[in-house]
Amino acid sequence: MHIHILGICGTFMAGVALLARAAGHRVSGCDAGVYPPMSTQLAEAGITLREGYAPEQLDQFQPDMIVVGNVMSRGRPIIEALLDHNRPYTSGPAWLADYVLRDRHVLAVAGTHGKTSTSSMLAWILEDAGLEPGFLIGGIPANFGQSARLGRSPFFVVEADEYDTAFFDKRSKFVHYRPRTLILNNLEFDHADIFPDVAAIQRQFHHLLRTVPGSGRIVTHGQDANLAAVLAMGCWTPVETFGVGDWEARGIAPDGSAFELYYHGELQGRAEWTQLGMHNVYNALAAIAAAHHAGVAPAQAIAALADFQGVKRRLEVRGAVNSVVVYDDFAHHPTAIATTLAGLRARVGDQPIIAVLEPRSNTMKLGVFKDSLAPALKLADAVVLYQAPDLGWDLGVVAVALGSRQQICHSLDATLAAVQTQIKPGTHVLIMSNGGFGGIHERLLQALRATVTGEQ
Repeated sequence: MHIHILGICGTFMAGVALLARAAGHRVSGCDAGVYPPMSTQLAEAGITLREGYAPEQLDQFQPDMIVVGNVMSRGRPIIEALLDHNRPYTSGPAWLADYVLRDRHVLAVAGTHGKTSTSSMLAWILEDAGLEPGFLIGGIPANFGQSARLGRSPFFVVEADEYDTAFFDKRSKFVHYRPRTLILNNLEFDHADIFPDVAAIQRQFHHLLRTVPGSGRIVTHGQDANLAAVLAMGCWTPVETFGVGDWEARGIAPDGSAFELYYHGELQGRAEWTQLGMHNVYNALAAIAAAHHAGVAPAQAIAALADFQGVKRRLEVRGAVNSVVVYDDFAHHPTAIATTLAGLRARVGDQPIIAVLEPRSNTMKLGVFKDSLAPALKLADAVVLYQAPDLGWDLGVVAVALGSRQQICHSLDATLAAVQTQIKPGTHVLIMSNGGFGGIHERLLQALRATVTGEQ
């Protein structure tokens, strides 16, 4: 089969493309931004790429199936041509369900926060146990170096996103996956561009619950009231809780780098690993519980976590120069920002932290979180905020709440300069964005190296 993917360079759709190619299909695709490293990864897999959405490519490729990414909307010429000429089309999640997940034991990870990290931990635990799982993850786990693979066992780990499926299917992506093991990490309001309130998100999560078989397993955060409300809507599957209840962590190191694992009140062992923060401890509990449902003993899961290398762009150290450490983090929700800062603060103690934030997600651009951003940034010694031209609201609201610790910049050059003026030896620079942020991480490291070279 020849499939042609519209919007191929997004993390999810690129994963679908790689899985399709690995399964032996001919794959091509297009996007508005075809550039490295994603274009390189796809091209190396033998996938033909086209820049832009010219409708003529449908006649050129004559695909057997067109897979439509959720970035596509009615009114685009290629979509109108697809519909006018009655071309066969489907969505990315539906294609994944029909051609990859069918007949697999799907382990899905859903929740507002921690999906990528938890999916990566779970896939690694299964891999370390010799189960060779397939996976599709919205990031790149360092242990694997790729975001998707078919695997060689019945087990398949999928990051289960609640965002909508396609222009013709406004259900959440995750309702297509039909998991046998389901993790519910947490639930907060997000994606304000498609959900009016928390209740609307809860309804989608409940639709997901309805797809889990009675012989399956739901692993849920035992202290999340929004998830408890979802379960109260109706649940037909055995439930295990983490945080409190079935799976608990005790004797937790202040920075989250070690903890004792208890299952049904009995000690299973002590985990020691490189990850930071209570949020990652909870992610680990969820991953261990899900792996247990797949047959991995808790002690074996604990041992696997010792070798877990983390995920790119999740408090990833991009470099260190003259005792100044620069981190890259995907945090784009106040809760994620706060928990990331808390983990870093616990690790570095009184050493200065500069938080550099680009509010870039669709929800951030709508200003939904403007009143909760300042409290989320309270553990930083200094805050540099980038007021992008398309943000849509004035960051001055946040600046007032932060007081003298903050600085607002209206260009990337000004942002870089503002960070540099506040750096001293031993500073930790935490750069947060769900985009590339203009390559500011490497630019800062280059500037720091040049300063050191000049001093020498």
